[in-house]
Formats: sequence, structure tokens, C-alpha cells
Amino acid sequence: MESLDISNRERSDAVESERARVHKRTLTVVIVSQILGGAGLAAGISVGALLAQDMLGSDALAGLPTGLFTLGSALAAFLVGRSTQRFGRRMGLAYGFIAGGVGALGVVIAAVADNVPLLFAALFLYGSGTATNLQARYAGSDLAPESRRGFGTSMAMVATTIGAVAGPNLIDPMGRVAESMGVPTLAGPFILAAVAYTAAGLVLFVFLRPDPYLLAKRMAVEAAAHGTDAASGAVPKVGIGAYVGATVMVLTQLVMVAIMTMTPVHMRAHHHEIAAVGLVIGMHIGAMWLPSLVTGSLVDKLGRTPVVIASGVTLLLAGVLAATAPADSLGLLIVALVLLGVGWNFGLVSGSALVVDATVPQNRPRTQGTIDVLIALSGAGGGAMSGVVMSATSYQALSLGGGVIALLLIPVLLWARGRHAVVA
Repeated sequence: MESLDISNRERSDAVESERARVHKRTLTVVIVSQILGGAGLAAGISVGALLAQDMLGSDALAGLPTGLFTLGSALAAFLVGRSTQRFGRRMGLAYGFIAGGVGALGVVIAAVADNVPLLFAALFLYGSGTATNLQARYAGSDLAPESRRGFGTSMAMVATTIGAVAGPNLIDPMGRVAESMGVPTLAGPFILAAVAYTAAGLVLFVFLRPDPYLLAKRMAVEAAAHGTDAASGAVPKVGIGAYVGATVMVLTQLVMVAIMTMTPVHMRAHHHEIAAVGLVIGMHIGAMWLPSLVTGSLVDKLGRTPVVIASGVTLLLAGVLAATAPADSLGLLIVALVLLGVGWNFGLVSGSALVVDATVPQNRPRTQGTIDVLIALSGAGGGAMSGVVMSATSYQALSLGGGVIALLLIPVLLWARGRHAVVA
């Protein structure tokens, strides 16, 4: 009996050693791909609304690009989630990024040809990169121990900061590159996106081996077969925490996308230069991802609930400040958009951790993909309606309304606790 116990301990130690080794390698590969993916992500956020405004000649439709590529990301999130369930993270993430690169190239071609239907189709496909960029965060938690799930998720997000901040600040240089090639200036960032997304996909396809999800799934099955605690079923297969996490991420995405999409249009209407728009959006995107350096640890140490509440409060402050800041105050707009990014980050990391807590490897990717579809749809709605709302009312009303909506996060948590949910 003693020899059996020793054998089980040795097996467990070997499994944990393998888990730690592959987890470290996975994070390295994901970090490289996310740096590239962040640069691709920034193009649509920074100039998508402005490009549409020029091609369509309407402020009311300026939010349509964000709605389109976010809607495209919904389909991509569904497909990536299903692909991961069957084939692992590597294939789903690689093909998702490459599809985003093809879409970015399509946007450039549409701008050159002044072809609006092609622009719409290309933006829809470009959304694949956005969805894949978000799905990659889960690769950082596949092999993470339960006490480090927030950290694993956040580290996969941190790397996006580098590319995402650099992208908007390359608007001017990429615009000049585009002009030298006979391409409209505002299509320049999409040239960068085409290269960056494709490179991110190739990095994952070549180097994400062994596949972290497939390894985690195999380890869970083996642990169950040997009667260890690693897959004892202590965590519910799909607990109420998954619904809470989904709601948190959907609301934060809706608020963030709506305000963010119309900020460049608001700034240009008040005669801010394109470089100033790039600075504001660059700072915003940095604030979306850079806090992940500490957010994951806060989620693990303080619990999910305090960080969710912090998300709602921060988004409210962002909306109020954006609504009350003088239109010519670049500094206050930067602060408002930074707060908007931080609030979104708090919601995404804490919500993602809640989803991972409430699932097991056998059904996790399918659940994650479905939830990311809802996140993408909320972003699509926020992006598409933001232009209509702003045209009918004002940027101030849009921002203030978004901040108020963010407070719905608190009733969601109270509801979950009222149903005796395990939401730490």
C-alpha cells in the first residue's frame, strides 16, 4: 500500500512538472502572438470609424465598421470555440488570426476601389482577428493551477499592450506609407493589420506545441482514471459563475465599444488632429491591456467580486468624465478613455476567471466560445448604435448613458449571491 502511495505521488509530481513546463512555453508563444495581434487590433479601433465616415459621407453610419467587425468576431468566436473543442487551441487561434489578416487586406483593397460593399465584407472578416485576440487569453489559463487562473489569463493579455499601443501611434507613418503606394491615408493602419494578424497566426501554428488545451484535457482524464483530485468534479461543470462572468463581460464590452467608437468622431468634429486621435486611442488601448500586469493577481488574491465591482465603478467614472470634459481638452479625454480601458480590463479578467472556475476542460472551450459570441454581439450592437445615438443626441449623452449601464454589474452580483452561487 505504501509503495502504491509513493507511485501515485511520483506520478502526480511528474504530471505537475510537465504541466508547469508546457504552461511556461505556452505563455511565451502566446505573448509573442499577442504582441502582433495587438497591432492588428488597433487599426479598426483607431481609424475604422473615420474611414467609413469618409467613404459613406455620414456621421450616423460611422459606428458601422465597429459593428461589422465586431459582428464578424462573433461568428469567429463561435468557430474558434468549436474548433478548439475538437482540434485544440493551436488550429483555432492560428486560422482565426490569418482570417483577420485577409480581412484587413480586403479593407485596403476596398478603400482603393472605393467599394463600400467590399468594405463591409472585409470588415466582417477582419473581426476574426479581434475574436481570436480575445480567445487567446484562455490559452494562458488552460494549464494554470486553480489559484493562478487570473494570472494566467492576464499574462496572455498583457502582451497585447505593446502592439495595441504602438498601432494607433503608427497612424501617421502608416498613412504616409499608404499614400506612397497610392492607397488612401486612412487605410494605412489596415496594411499593418494584415501583416500583423497573419504573422500572429503563423507563430501560433508553428510554435504552440504541445497544444495546451489538449494536454489539459488529457491530464484531466488521466487524473480521473487514477482517482486524484485534479478532476474530482469539485468545480461544477457549468455553474452559475459562468453566467455571471458572461454578463460581466457582455456589459463591459457594450459600454466600452460604444464610447470608444465615437470618441474619434467627436474629436475630429472639434478639430483635433489625427495624431491626437491616435494618442487618445493608443492610451485607451494600453489601458485596456496593460493593467493585466496586476489585474490577474488582484482577481486571484482579492476574489472575483471586488474586481467586478471596481469595473462597474471605473466605467461609470469614465462615462461621467467623457460627458463633462470640454471638447477641446485633450488631457481630460485621455483620462476618460484610460478609465474606460481600465474598467473594461477589470471586467474581462474577472469575468474570464469566473467562467474558467465554473467549467471543466471537457466543456470549457465550447462554453468560452459561446460566451465570446455574446461579447462580440454586444460590441457589435454598441458599435452600430453608438453612431445613431450620438447623431440623435450627443457624445455627452452617449458617454453618460454608458456609464450608467455599467452599474448593472452590481445587481448581477447581488442576484448571483442571492442564489447562493459560489462567486468569490
